[in-house]
Amino acid sequence: MPSPSPESPSAPPAVGVDVGGTFTDFVVVTDEGLQVHKEPTTDPQHEAVVAGLDRLEVGPTAPIVHGTTTATNALLERRGARTALVTTEGFADVLVIGRQNRPDLYDLQPSRPSPLVPAERRHEVPERLSADGEVLAPLDEDAVRQVARMLAEQDVKSVALVFLFSYRDPEHEERAAEILRAALPDNVPITRSSALLLEYREYERTATTVVNAYVRPPVEQYLARLDETLGERPVRVMQSNGGTIGLNLAAEQAARLALSGPAGGVVGALGVARRALNTDAPRIMTLDMGGTSADVALCDGAVPRTTEHTIADLPLRLPATDIHTVGAGGGSIAHVDAGGSLRVGPESAGAEPGPVCYGRGGTEPTVTDAHLVLGRLAAEHVLGGAETLDMAPEAAREAVAALGADLGRSAEEAALGILRVANTTMERALRRVSVERGHDPRDYTLVAFGGAGPLHAVALAEALGMKRVLVPPAPGVLSALGLLMADVVYDTSRAVLTRAAALRDDPAPLREAAAAVEREVQDVLADHGTPALDVKLDVRYAGQSYEVSVPLETPITGAAVDDAIQAFHDRHRRRYGHADPDEPVEVVALRGRGTVAVPPPALPREPETSRPLDDAVLGTRPVWFNDEPTPTTAYARTDLHHGHAFEGPAVLHQYDATLVVPPGWRARIDTWRNVWIERRAGR
Repeated sequence: MPSPSPESPSAPPAVGVDVGGTFTDFVVVTDEGLQVHKEPTTDPQHEAVVAGLDRLEVGPTAPIVHGTTTATNALLERRGARTALVTTEGFADVLVIGRQNRPDLYDLQPSRPSPLVPAERRHEVPERLSADGEVLAPLDEDAVRQVARMLAEQDVKSVALVFLFSYRDPEHEERAAEILRAALPDNVPITRSSALLLEYREYERTATTVVNAYVRPPVEQYLARLDETLGERPVRVMQSNGGTIGLNLAAEQAARLALSGPAGGVVGALGVARRALNTDAPRIMTLDMGGTSADVALCDGAVPRTTEHTIADLPLRLPATDIHTVGAGGGSIAHVDAGGSLRVGPESAGAEPGPVCYGRGGTEPTVTDAHLVLGRLAAEHVLGGAETLDMAPEAAREAVAALGADLGRSAEEAALGILRVANTTMERALRRVSVERGHDPRDYTLVAFGGAGPLHAVALAEALGMKRVLVPPAPGVLSALGLLMADVVYDTSRAVLTRAAALRDDPAPLREAAAAVEREVQDVLADHGTPALDVKLDVRYAGQSYEVSVPLETPITGAAVDDAIQAFHDRHRRRYGHADPDEPVEVVALRGRGTVAVPPPALPREPETSRPLDDAVLGTRPVWFNDEPTPTTAYARTDLHHGHAFEGPAVLHQYDATLVVPPGWRARIDTWRNVWIERRAGR
């Protein structure tokens, strides 16, 4: 496989390839600007990737930066590998017991998804370490060999190996893995918790290791097929944490890809905002609305990250971009529930059959159909006219009208209701990442992207009291552009679990942990360049269950620990409204992030235009914004340039998205060809 090193100045331009539920997006930054393409997503995904690259006609050695939903789909659809868990005697049911959380407190008939590993494939082995890593019971190697025979009989395709307190001493896990490796076929991967997550909390560590084992075979197979198909092209893959990594580690630690696609969008939004706002630390909220779901995030100058997130109701203790997802997309299906109320999503029409207006057999009205009925979409301008809506607008109108009849409403009233319900769902999501965490949305700019994001952005900004919306030049493929902006990144950690006062007096344990992290980062990123290392501490008040992450300066001294403790008190006060410097503080873990910087793509700028705005006008048509249609000007966005400005109502059509500027808002084009949509003065 070719070296996946970041691109050199003489290398051909890299291609960002982002796989979504409906379309696979492609972006290349050329001297002439952005070259974009959308290809219907296929199963297997690599077929759409190859087809899109052929259409773009990029060189045979052009590097590929890839965002994939293979791991995500395997978890959501429960289509991962036949997995077994091997663990310490007495702890086989940790995966089922979990934290005993109650997601629906008042549900009289609660149900839980079945575990990824059923009881018959959860095996125990006699061995035991203490919480300090001392051997209390040696590893029973004969028991491991017996388990290996059982795994072969059960036709297991992947193994998760998790021993209690192995983060203190991985020797038992390493030896058990050797025995299992010798007994099992080479194509059965073994995931050790001590190689994936050297942190405490046995449930989260077990669940994360099982998730990795579960998605590893399908991800390995997909990436192997992709690598074989792409030939000499170097490939990097987007991780959940907003950084990219080479194919080998991506395949081995496949759980790191669980939020691969959405992470690229946040990185891209932040990169565009930095240029547009001319600051390294823009304050933005992101709205990425595609065909199936909407992803939102709040960036207070940087990509937000967390180590506490879930996917498919399973905890993943690996660093990830802090994104909140709701089931509201262009393909979200509208229906009337048993109580007679209008509901939108989370069920989606997907790519096949898709919305009714696609003419592929869909019969249930969707958000996209509602936009078409209201005049916000036009069939001849979908995907730049390359793929028109064969049955638009009659089929969409009939489906929405039938829903309206059930509600005693007209087709237009039903369509407006569909959009209001979908917007309410996304508004709640935006409030969750802002208001509920102490941030005022009015202090932020909303960056809208995805195929459907710019259709809804201004309505959401108005509901939240925000003053402006930023729509990038190619909003429908921004996640693919974000892949090209992402650095090569590797995150790792070490458990500490020591009182901060003791570490202030003797920081040697922190130095040892930092040295181990640095060695691991340099080893993993050796093929990509020399990494810069950023070190943080997870800190909490003694007795708390969750931590706050704070930076740790190097060299690591008692004074550096003191500074980290003070930063913890300050951050705890900002986040939770209180702090107590007199309370004992505990350092739970040391985290290291290695980064090999990738030169960002040189996005084109343009001088202020002298072309008349009328050159961009496509015509005027009635568009529904409230209870009646309003004459609305339609523009071709490709003909809008720096310096153009106009009042709403307006609709902007482009290849990969449609933008709506409602009455009371105005739009202008900046030097980067972003569209700024701002409240009209006095509103």
